[in-house]
Amino acid sequence: PCYGFRYHIELASRQSTLSAMDVVDKNAQLAVIRNGQVVQYVHGIVRHFGIGDTGHSHTHYSLTLVPALERLSLRHNSRIFQLKTVPEILSVLLEEMGISDYAFSLKRECAQREFCVQYRETDLDFLHRLAAEEGLVYHFVHQAGKHTLFFSDDSQSLSKLDSPVPWNALSGGVADTPYVSKWAQHTQSHVAQSQLADYSFKKPAYSFSQNARGTEMNYQQPNYEHFDFPGRFKDDVSGKAFNQIRLEYLRREAHTAQGASNEPRLRAGTKFDLIDHLDPRFNRDWVVVSIVHTGSQPQALEESGGSGATTYSNHFTVIPAHVTWRATPQPKPQVDGPCMAKVVGPDGEEIFCDEHGRVKLHFPWDRESEGNELSSCWVRVSQGWAGGQYGMMAIPRIGHEVIVSFLHGDPDQPIVTGRTYHATNTSPYVLPDHKTKTVLRTQTHQGEGFNELSFEDQAGQELVYVHAQKDMQVKVENS
Repeated sequence: PCYGFRYHIELASRQSTLSAMDVVDKNAQLAVIRNGQVVQYVHGIVRHFGIGDTGHSHTHYSLTLVPALERLSLRHNSRIFQLKTVPEILSVLLEEMGISDYAFSLKRECAQREFCVQYRETDLDFLHRLAAEEGLVYHFVHQAGKHTLFFSDDSQSLSKLDSPVPWNALSGGVADTPYVSKWAQHTQSHVAQSQLADYSFKKPAYSFSQNARGTEMNYQQPNYEHFDFPGRFKDDVSGKAFNQIRLEYLRREAHTAQGASNEPRLRAGTKFDLIDHLDPRFNRDWVVVSIVHTGSQPQALEESGGSGATTYSNHFTVIPAHVTWRATPQPKPQVDGPCMAKVVGPDGEEIFCDEHGRVKLHFPWDRESEGNELSSCWVRVSQGWAGGQYGMMAIPRIGHEVIVSFLHGDPDQPIVTGRTYHATNTSPYVLPDHKTKTVLRTQTHQGEGFNELSFEDQAGQELVYVHAQKDMQVKVENS
């Protein structure tokens, strides 16, 4: 996979003693020189290093140059972020890996996320997933000695070459300046409209439905619809943005062009003006969305009879500059079954809930929280019966072990669906000695004692037992 850029470099050196210790995971830089001047730097870290044959004077080496961002692919984690925006979460991921050369240029303000879980995924997969959800893409700007990671959500914030690139398809002659030698434009039918919907228990009758239609599609039918549920949003502002981002992703390749050039300044995330094409429709501004560079310097291998000039070329894919490129949505990790958690709360409390009867939890895989009321968001609790002003209510208490399921398998949407005893929290009566008892026993809050209603079903010993720790009240409307 390529995370921004990946250069495979074959080289030769008079130094025959280079070792992996000197090179791997270290900074490296490649300079592209034209007419004696550096026209482009490529800076990164060495991910792979290979040692080849040694000739009379040179040793062959190979290396792969990648961004420091790729280090995030080597960390796999599960953890919880609360009350943070996606840019704030991405900043944490980058800075934990020692990456400080990054910046955000965002047109839309990302909403704060109440509960956002990195679940059994690498830091880089998590970064890509969140960035795609919010419509963020990234590119790199290279300078001598550094490369900077830029996040953006709109093509207007991308940098543009300070001079246009001419089209020149002439087969002979040598041009003084770099040029585009091949060009082909492509148009294809794609999804024309998108609809996302979701659900929130706080507004159960509201559909949270969002609709968006594409533009510049007179050439195709307008009824190609993409519908998805859940849309992963809980308010209209986020829903509208997410739906528009989804549509722009689905239509990102509706109008593209492919070309080849010898312009070394071209790189993914760069805008440029094409000029001098015989078809004036192509003479406009474009954004590079992918590019493959190829270069050689055969004269460096004098012992092999290397001859010929230094060469450089590339082939690329572009989209019109007014179109915003959206990253491919990444699959969200699915929790493949219920998991266990412990009910938590503030010191000195026994019962901790909000107005909806929700509780706070600590998950066994959460290594970073302190197991208190800050360990999770408020989590809904399934009850045996729930109607309008009637049903059952039993709040899990601090220290109880609960079974947690996840709506649509989404780790960001836990819900308590059961409770269990364990070696410390044991049942009210010793088992299996009292296996014929059915028991409902409570525990006095901030005190000693209990209330109980139990049934003994052993033949010949049947009993209904009622225990009130203090008072007992029975109200009969008609007696």
